[in-house]
Amino acid sequence: MRADEIRELTNDEIRSRIAELEEERFRLRFRSATETLEDPLRFRVIRKDIARMKTILRERELATKTEAAAANTTAAR
Repeated sequence: MRADEIRELTNDEIRSRIAELEEERFRLRFRSATETLEDPLRFRVIRKDIARMKTILRERELATKTEAAAANTTAAR
């Protein structure tokens, strides 16, 4: 999933998608211990998608904090 596609999602949608990907990663890891995987590169794709989603959530969190701090500074004057 590309970053611009992720940015179109809401925070709740991103969190649910992260949970789905982490579950898929767990299942793949478990299956790889017992048999060979047809697409072993899927691990890397899942890991990077999770990281992208967490990064975008963090960006939004920081943007919210920055806006709140700016509003407090403006209101204090």
